Amino acid sequence: MSVPGSVLVLNAGSSSLKYQLVHPDTGVVTAEGLCERIGDTGSSITHELNGVEVTERILLPDHRAAFERVAALFAEDGIDLATAGLRAVGHRVVHGGRTFFLPTLITEHVMSEIERISSLAPLHNPANLVGIRAAAELLPDVSAVAVFDTAFFHGLPDAAATYAIDRGVASLHAIRRYGFHGTSHEYVSAKAAEFLGRPYGEVNQIVLHLGNGASASAIRGGVPIDTSMGMTPLQGLVMGTRSGDIDPGVVMHLHRVVKLSADQIDALLNKQSGLKGMCGEGDFRSVTELIEQGDASAKLAYDVYVHRLRHYLGAYLLELGSLDAICFTAGVGENAAGLRADTLAGLENFGIIVDPERNTMRSKEVRRISADGSRVEVLVVPTNEELAIARQAAQVVAES
Repeated sequence: MSVPGSVLVLNAGSSSLKYQLVHPDTGVVTAEGLCERIGDTGSSITHELNGVEVTERILLPDHRAAFERVAALFAEDGIDLATAGLRAVGHRVVHGGRTFFLPTLITEHVMSEIERISSLAPLHNPANLVGIRAAAELLPDVSAVAVFDTAFFHGLPDAAATYAIDRGVASLHAIRRYGFHGTSHEYVSAKAAEFLGRPYGEVNQIVLHLGNGASASAIRGGVPIDTSMGMTPLQGLVMGTRSGDIDPGVVMHLHRVVKLSADQIDALLNKQSGLKGMCGEGDFRSVTELIEQGDASAKLAYDVYVHRLRHYLGAYLLELGSLDAICFTAGVGENAAGLRADTLAGLENFGIIVDPERNTMRSKEVRRISADGSRVEVLVVPTNEELAIARQAAQVVAES
């Protein structure tokens, strides 16, 4: 089996490696999979080729071992990644800092720069870099391209990107709003305009990317003017395990009075907060099940989640001045019909009306869930970050 012209997309997390082999022109996915709990005794790989899925428990001591096993699985399927005619390897990198705001061909210098700015995303960039190095060792002759989560929001207006702290400190330490999930926000907003049959540059949108990580963006005519995540992916909406917005004084209180260290506070806000912190479950489906069982903590967690969503929705509606579309995307946004209905309930005076029957219909395609009389279009737009990364990587290689 050969897959000439395809791009291997890699998304390396701290203990995971997600991958997809996709053709950037057709969007056809040949294979995809996920290595989980890398470095743990319970590690595993789920690998899917042409719709056939297999899962194996296997010791994966590090990302290199994980990628070696992934390559072996491809080989067992008749695909030698080194000789298959790959166009590129596209790597998701979370933080580009002030240095990277375009898809970038990876060199030793680029890897050094990604490592240098890792302090801006200590939970993400080091893992991304491990994935880059592992792939480079096994596929040295295939061009590699880094696509940055922050790139789409690089040109945010100064008023949106600037934190109100000492400007010298901010400048010296690169402290500003960077925004994340940019690949998804860009892909979804473009697909929405296409679905509506309107030029991208004429559509004002609010995009709600709701997964375990969650973010909102305001996009005026194809150009982002604000987004909920900040210098790190911790700010903004309530997430599965992340707190989102919080009074900075809470951090100082936890340090001074509770005597928690910086690392302990970091772990608390990133891994033990959000839905999980409020009700013990970080998965939105589990929270919903708890609510159905009458769990008061889960109901409160849900209410806080919706409250924060509506807070940002209102803010972005005013910032945009006029609104053409609201787009829900990612795992929660695409599947939680009740959440979509609750988030937009009572907004008829703003021209936002959800059709209950359309909202409950399930599909993997872009779909309208607003009522015929709704002035604002409400859409569910399945995101495809892997395809977006593949296309950007292929373009960089073609131009290099």
